[in-house]
Amino acid sequence: MVMTACQPAAPAGEQGETDPLVKAAKEEGMLTVIALPHDWCNYGEAIETFKAKYGLQVNELNPDAGSADEIEAIKANKDNKGPQAPDVIDVGFGYGPQLVEEKLTMPYKVSTWDTIPDEVKHPDGYWYGDYYGVLAFEVNKDVVQNVPQDWADLLKPEYKGQVALAGDPRASAQAQMSIMAAALANGGTLDDVTPGLEFFKKLNDAGNFVPVIAKQATIAKGETPVVMRWDYNALADKNALAGNPEIEVVIPQSGVIAGVYLQAISAYAPHPNAAKLWMEFLYSDEGQLIWLKGGCHPIRYNDMVQRGVIPQELNDALPPAELYAKAVFPTVEQINNAKQLIAEKWMEVVGADVK
Repeated sequence: MVMTACQPAAPAGEQGETDPLVKAAKEEGMLTVIALPHDWCNYGEAIETFKAKYGLQVNELNPDAGSADEIEAIKANKDNKGPQAPDVIDVGFGYGPQLVEEKLTMPYKVSTWDTIPDEVKHPDGYWYGDYYGVLAFEVNKDVVQNVPQDWADLLKPEYKGQVALAGDPRASAQAQMSIMAAALANGGTLDDVTPGLEFFKKLNDAGNFVPVIAKQATIAKGETPVVMRWDYNALADKNALAGNPEIEVVIPQSGVIAGVYLQAISAYAPHPNAAKLWMEFLYSDEGQLIWLKGGCHPIRYNDMVQRGVIPQELNDALPPAELYAKAVFPTVEQINNAKQLIAEKWMEVVGADVK
């Protein structure tokens, strides 16, 4: 039995062997995902739990792919029902309009649809927010004696040659969002991120900025001991490094910006029912808690807090909740406008060739 595009399944997490969606997914036998590193938002546990729960195979394509790569994979495999065609994607918020304009995804509303905030879902179900994080400082405490608590701290002479971004601002959404956050902390707005570029010019002129794309290895070695990156990636590093070196994750006192990622089902999915079942799983309380365990705030977080279903130990593992309350969520238009400005003006204003 093939489910219709927007037909809801049984309540998420309650599908049994007799549920039509489960039956249809089992007949397909497989789900193909792309760009899901196991340490990103705890996707490893999500995939293994889904496989065990429903007995489906999960074909994992290119875990290190970016959002643009995921979209290209859909386009390149429109007429291909083989193993290189993704069923589902997880992309940055700014890609939502493109998915609809180019008719790359199919509509589907999960059974928990009403608990997903309206501002982070397409009204017809062509995409929907899955989780979000905020830009944080990831700090190697073995190298940095005084851990910075806010953006202004980064300009102090003691951080000379220590501050880096987790991507090239001319191409990386994470780096661009870092500049947007710096703008908010320095008199700018989501519509005017020029103060963020000016802040990084000051960092670079002071000799504090390191033009290296930071990752776990550079942080651990002390090459980039202070990095701006998504809090869930920083928390994953902290857990993985297990005190060697000791990592502190700081949500700055000002300029707290949140970034949402989106889930969607390919319009050309070879396994459309498995894809829908995957969405039901991810948007169930069980799936949302797996993301939270990985340091990501699931999109249904507020609903789950209100119902008291989040274990205290998961909340305790995150930075203080009151800091997240300061987070602002830019619109797609604001993200795309800032992206264009930063890409065009980075070298002219800041002059640091990040590699």
